[in-house]
Amino acid sequence: MERLQKILAQAGIASRREAEKIILAGRVTVDGEVIDSLGYKTELEGHTILVDGNPIERKEALVYYMLNKPKGYISTVKDDRGRKTVIDLFHEVKERIFPIGRLDGNTEGLLLFTNDGSLMNGLLHPKYEVYKTYVALVEGIPTDKEILMLKNGIELSDGMTAPAGVRILFRDIPNNRAKLEIMIHEGRNRQVRRMCEAAGHPVHSLKRTEFAGLNLSGLKRGMHRPLTEEEIRSLYELSGAEEKK
Repeated sequence: MERLQKILAQAGIASRREAEKIILAGRVTVDGEVIDSLGYKTELEGHTILVDGNPIERKEALVYYMLNKPKGYISTVKDDRGRKTVIDLFHEVKERIFPIGRLDGNTEGLLLFTNDGSLMNGLLHPKYEVYKTYVALVEGIPTDKEILMLKNGIELSDGMTAPAGVRILFRDIPNNRAKLEIMIHEGRNRQVRRMCEAAGHPVHSLKRTEFAGLNLSGLKRGMHRPLTEEEIRSLYELSGAEEKK
C-alpha cells in the first residue's frame, strides 16, 4: 500500500507536491469514491484510480545508474553499424535507460543513466552549469601560459570555451607527457580533446572522473551500480528539476 500522492507521481501525473494539491482539490477518485485527504493509501493494481475522470496507468519505475565506462563502447542506445554501446553493459536492467550526455568511444569514466527525462534535461542544460572533471594524458609538457589559456578560455571552431579549472597532476619529463585535471561545465562535442589540441597538446588518453559532484570511488571499469537516494537528491538540486518521490 502506498500514499495516493506517491502513486500519482509515479504514474507521471504530476510531481508529488502537485499531486497533493490535486487530491486536496477533490479531483481524484478511487473505485468511485472521492479522495480529498493526503493520508489515504491504496494500490494501483486491482483498483480504478481516476484524475478528473481519466484513469491512470502505472508507468515504468524511475531508475538511476552510474557506469564506469570502458574504452570501445559508444554512448548511444543503439548503433546501426553494429558497434558496442554502453547499453550492452546493462544486461539485467529491464527499464529503457539513456546516458546523460556522452563520452566518445575512446574516452572512459563516469557516465550516468536514467529514464527520468526531466532530470536528464536539467543536468545537461547550460543554465545550471553542472561540472564534469576529466584526467587527460597529453603530449608534451604544457607551459604556465598554455595552462592559463585553457583556464581562461581557448578558441575552438565553435567559439571560445568558458573558463575552466585546469591543473597539472604529473609531469612525465622523460616521455615528454603530462597528466592534466580539467574541470568544465560546457558539453560540446569532444571538448576536452579539442581544448588540449588547440593548446598544442594532443590527448593520448582521457577519463571522466567526476560528474555533478559524483565520483567513481569503488566502481571498477565496466561495472555499474544504482545511485543512492542521497545521490539522486543531490542531482535534483543541481539540475533544477523537481524530485519525483
